[in-house]
Amino acid sequence: MENSLSITVDVEDWYHIPSVCGSTFSVYKDVDEFFENWTERYDYLTEPTKRVLDILDDFNVSATFFVVADTAEHYPGLIESISERSHEIACHGLHHTCKIDPKTKQPMMSSEEFEKRTIEARKTLEKISGQKVTGYRAPNALVGGWMLDSLEKIGFKYDSSVCVNSLYNKTDCSLKGVSTYPYYPLESSLEMGTKREIIEHPWAYYDLAGFRIPTSGGPMLRFLGAHMMLKGLKQSLKRGDTVFYFHPIDVSYEKFPQIGRGRPMYWAIKGNVVEKRFKYILKEITKEDISFSRMSGLSINEEVDCR
Repeated sequence: MENSLSITVDVEDWYHIPSVCGSTFSVYKDVDEFFENWTERYDYLTEPTKRVLDILDDFNVSATFFVVADTAEHYPGLIESISERSHEIACHGLHHTCKIDPKTKQPMMSSEEFEKRTIEARKTLEKISGQKVTGYRAPNALVGGWMLDSLEKIGFKYDSSVCVNSLYNKTDCSLKGVSTYPYYPLESSLEMGTKREIIEHPWAYYDLAGFRIPTSGGPMLRFLGAHMMLKGLKQSLKRGDTVFYFHPIDVSYEKFPQIGRGRPMYWAIKGNVVEKRFKYILKEITKEDISFSRMSGLSINEEVDCR
């Protein structure tokens, strides 16, 4: 069976990152507080998103867009433009708020509150896009096993938040046995378990003599470059279906407002250089005759996931 690469796009703006909104160390408690106080221009998302859509058209790639639902209110027509290009719409939270503490990994809200917010986000995305939303990605990739239990309970079919690597762990689990191919997560955990109604699609990594380098994209595309990303993607594809992701604002040509705590160099590399890297990866993957698949089109390879 030929393995597939899913190109995924996290639709969020500069103020959604945890140094600005929605974390234990952010300037603003949440996006609502941001808009109550911010009086300057905020939209640095629309232009690069349109450019990303054009690039995907050029390569004939149908992607999965994980959309922060509050963009529906602040960016009229943006979600519709993604859906009209035949891309899949998935959920990236209501306001991109952290659900677990970045340091302690303890829940920052109850499962009931998480379910309520996620249902609201899904309803918004489904109403605007006309699609059934079945996929989720945790804001800032901060995810706990209890969240997948809740997602399964409210009808989501897959999550794609887990990044196994040797540099950091943004989950509340050890991730023992987790690789880069889809699997059924253990109940109340993110480790591998038996068959259930929700699938986890972990991200790519490059195994260098046992040291796992995250090569799934995002900030790593900006800081480690395209060649390392490509090596990790190709290696991960040998194991099974895998995931690449990035943000439209990664390719923004503009300078973002200078607010935020804890990440002074976060946007040091972006814009045209990252756009070229993204195009290079698509071009090289296409040369390999590897298929692209939207997330909802993937399933478990029972021969690989034998638990």
